[in-house]
Amino acid sequence: MAFNRRSKNITQGVSRSPNRSMYYAMGYEKEDFDKPMVGIANGHSTITPCNSGLQKLADIAISTIKACGANPQVFGTPTISDGMSMGTEGMKYSLISREVIADCIETAVNGQWLDGCVVIGGCDKNMPGGMIAMARTNVPSIYVYGGTIKPGNWKGKDLTIVSAFEAVGEFSMGRMSQEDFDGIERNACPSSGSCGGMYTANTMSSSFEALGLSLMYSSTMANPDDEKTGSAAQSARVLVEAIKKDLKPRDIINRKSIENAVALIMATGGSTNAVLHYLAIAHAAEVEWTLDDFERMRLKVPVICNLKPSGQYVATDLHRAGGVPQVMKLLLDAGLLHGDCMTITGRTLAEELADVPSQPPAGQDVIRTIEHALYKEGHLAILKGNLSPEGCVAKISGLKNPVITGPARVFDDEYTAMDAIMADKIKPGDVLILRYLGPKGGPGMPEMLAPTSALIGKGLGESVGLITDGRFSGGTWGMVVGHVSPEAFAGGTIALVQEGDSVTIDAHQQLIQLNVPDDEIARRRANWTAPAPRYTRGVLAKFAALTSSASKGAVTD
Repeated sequence: MAFNRRSKNITQGVSRSPNRSMYYAMGYEKEDFDKPMVGIANGHSTITPCNSGLQKLADIAISTIKACGANPQVFGTPTISDGMSMGTEGMKYSLISREVIADCIETAVNGQWLDGCVVIGGCDKNMPGGMIAMARTNVPSIYVYGGTIKPGNWKGKDLTIVSAFEAVGEFSMGRMSQEDFDGIERNACPSSGSCGGMYTANTMSSSFEALGLSLMYSSTMANPDDEKTGSAAQSARVLVEAIKKDLKPRDIINRKSIENAVALIMATGGSTNAVLHYLAIAHAAEVEWTLDDFERMRLKVPVICNLKPSGQYVATDLHRAGGVPQVMKLLLDAGLLHGDCMTITGRTLAEELADVPSQPPAGQDVIRTIEHALYKEGHLAILKGNLSPEGCVAKISGLKNPVITGPARVFDDEYTAMDAIMADKIKPGDVLILRYLGPKGGPGMPEMLAPTSALIGKGLGESVGLITDGRFSGGTWGMVVGHVSPEAFAGGTIALVQEGDSVTIDAHQQLIQLNVPDDEIARRRANWTAPAPRYTRGVLAKFAALTSSASKGAVTD
């Protein structure tokens, strides 16, 4: 193999380098300096079950890279557990962790002049953070997803983490016994692995198969299963070959491959967070991509997977039904994927899918055919109007009628809104406005799984609207609209809504509207004063100072 990237840059023009002394301290031999130096960005931690099973994947990647004649260099990346931080001040760090992870990987890969990188992650922001870094550094890289959790079970019913959040609302309504509440809480998460529905972690990992930077079938494997370690080993082998070929992320990430990823997200009923993250990934890769592109894709790609949160099944069910490759084969045959896109294996997407059956297996209802789609159009609608002129995101799957006009119930934080829901002060027909929760205002754009799950648990999911400049968990469903831009902290119209104002959400017309005369909105705007920043030091303050609008991906560079 050719000299590695470090040798060509640091020791160029000299016969010996003092830099090598530090490598000898780690057991390197002279011949090692002719081998590629391969980073392993290891997201292992015991903070969350999503990441607690990653060390075995890092270990097999290390041994495989050595066996392939390269030198592994391991470094860590942090994670924040979205599920554990939900509804607390800690949730403000969730989106910020995406940027921290990206910065960590970029710093290690470029600071150490690594020749390639295996990125291993589990919880929600691990995936976009890793992919942003891969696009920034642009050295041969592959993403290894830690794998999904297996479904929990209580009294014969499959559970996910969202089951526990929704149980709060049901228990408070007296529709659930203490025994069942405790049973769901204790059994919702039975193993290591990321949340089991088509929530954010599984959405992003699945889309990486379609993007071309993860191996086929890898995103729906369960973390405890042996096939997950086998896939990690194969990923390491593929990466070493990609280094030999100098096949880099920006050779793979382009407008067509992002269309493939978004098509897969629409087909599987994926998370609203994917909108924010693919805006950021496209930005890192310098690919032109906007909110309008998501709407363009939504109109042509049907939802063909019956997956939680709005469907019935979880990722392990999808895996048994043929996984992401089976979904992609249906899309490819329907002309909804670009089969000529390159993947990290050096083969095109069409070549990767050549042996996948043209029809899903009989006797299952996880993957539908295009002709028998659950919904004829995608589920992530981009709405615009005077309440969000830059655009916002509505998840409309599972709703009988994604239209509501009602009186605004205004809250400037999540906690007072949650108190009102739990105290039964929110009635059918109301439209909740949760604001000052955007990228700058939160800061960090926290997710609203607690209030949305409470609404579901209280039976208000179809009859109450919720609008926020914050985000939603991938586990959220209902009449919800997030990522409202401009956000309240930046003086967006959402800051001007008053209690009782008429507000309309109409996904059919792609409309989000404050039904107040323009002159009254102008009067309120003239009287509005920006609040003081909630944080003035530390990482939250840095993010608030640097971040862009959610309509641009909430990026910091």
